[in-house]
Amino acid sequence: MATDTTPASLLRVFIGESDEYQGRPLHEAIVLKARELGLAGATVLRGPMGYGKSSRLHTSKILRLSEDLPLVIELVDGEAKIAALIEALHPMLGSALVTLEAVRVVRYGHDGGLD
Repeated sequence: MATDTTPASLLRVFIGESDEYQGRPLHEAIVLKARELGLAGATVLRGPMGYGKSSRLHTSKILRLSEDLPLVIELVDGEAKIAALIEALHPMLGSALVTLEAVRVVRYGHDGGLD
């Protein structure tokens, strides 16, 4: 059985939980901007452990509780909307790692595709 798929883009933004933009948590600012631009979806994932460019370890272990755990924001939509979001996020993202990849959407909502 052949599965119809829709080409899309997956944007991942890697930040720290304590990162902010204009007095608001950065992950909230990113998700709200994505929603404002009408993107299909966004998910914020909190990691129990990680490190970035500085090699400073962030962990949720009891003896070394970090208030700056790693976050990954995943955003999926068509190439044009993701490109518009990247442009809008540029002033918000200081030392964030941002990745972009082509994906195929197998199912989205009831109709299976993106708008």
